[in-house]
Amino acid sequence: MSRIDDLIEELCPDGVEFKPLGDVCTVFNGYAFKAALFNSDHIGLPVVRIRDVNTGFSDTFYSGEFDERWIVEQGDILIGMDGDFRVNRWKYGRALLNQRVCRLQSFSAEIMPDFVYYQIQEVLDRIHASITGSTVKHLSSRELECSRVPVPPIEVQREIVRILDHFTELEAELEAELEARRSQYAHYSTAMLSMAEHAASGITLADAVSLIIDHRGKTPRKLGGDWSKNGHRVISALNIKAGSVDDNDHHYIDDTIFAKWMRERLLPGDVLLTSEAPLGALAFIDREVDWALGQRLFALRPRPDVLEGRYLYHLLRMGPPRLELMARATGSTVAGIRQAELVKIKLSLPSLPEQRRVARTLDLLEALTHGLDVGLPAELAARRRQYEYYRDKLLTFEEKR
Repeated sequence: MSRIDDLIEELCPDGVEFKPLGDVCTVFNGYAFKAALFNSDHIGLPVVRIRDVNTGFSDTFYSGEFDERWIVEQGDILIGMDGDFRVNRWKYGRALLNQRVCRLQSFSAEIMPDFVYYQIQEVLDRIHASITGSTVKHLSSRELECSRVPVPPIEVQREIVRILDHFTELEAELEAELEARRSQYAHYSTAMLSMAEHAASGITLADAVSLIIDHRGKTPRKLGGDWSKNGHRVISALNIKAGSVDDNDHHYIDDTIFAKWMRERLLPGDVLLTSEAPLGALAFIDREVDWALGQRLFALRPRPDVLEGRYLYHLLRMGPPRLELMARATGSTVAGIRQAELVKIKLSLPSLPEQRRVARTLDLLEALTHGLDVGLPAELAARRRQYEYYRDKLLTFEEKR
């Protein structure tokens, strides 16, 4: 920061001039390409719509004719003009600028495009906050062009961009490391489970479990009672997170309702599987609990002579049965699976000793990955807070009077 302070003291001690954005660059609007010529077969060029600004990627293509003016190049600064008003750099090569997305271009010599990129989100947030009385907020080119931005000397801009680029690179490195660790875990898990199948016997899930608990649609009122302030916790699909049952979203029932609700109690070794919203999230019961099973959640109890609970957990999480689980799901809006389809899933089970060996290895891998999933995101969040602090500090200027 001292370097920037020195530059400001030397080059603009009396403050920085603010100018309308339209004076230092051009706001170029996208074109209303015909939706009838859109396709997902990679024919033509990708079309950048509002939803694609955040991701920097589009899987919708346009096969018709177009004017070269609407071609987007890698690195272009794009802004979504409906909803949240987000700015991003395009990352995936040549594409087409669709309506309600604009591009900042033709920058004057007094301002760096990278400086505008870092500065403009604060401008967009200010405009967004000023719009009231609308469910979906809309940004106009005129509003954007009239918005005033600081234009410090180029030397100051260059140093600010250098610092913020450094923070951005560090964040990208952490994100890449986290994704690499997750991919590594998925690769080794899938490989181990596939290898174990070679010396396995085929069986359906129906024959591999002794019990499936499914309380779809059950509520306290249907059992002659109501929710309680304490007592037995009721868990649902919302509580299944990262391989365990989280401690959020508490609902309780009393002893009387619990006795009617859970005629079969959860036991250590049971595997919990969400049936929808989301489909396929898993947790393992590793201790005595007095929970009731709520909405959109199965409890699977493996037969001890056939199947290890931890092996079933890993099979449904990363093994071939995972693909069949998803394939048997129904529902166009929200994918879900019924018990009648769930029990048809085929399992290839090696011997119990081999199941235990594979499960122990995968448990170690999962523990390592979970540690990274906790540590790296926490570091990433801290890095983002640090970045936001310095960004706000670096991009705040006194206006020259």
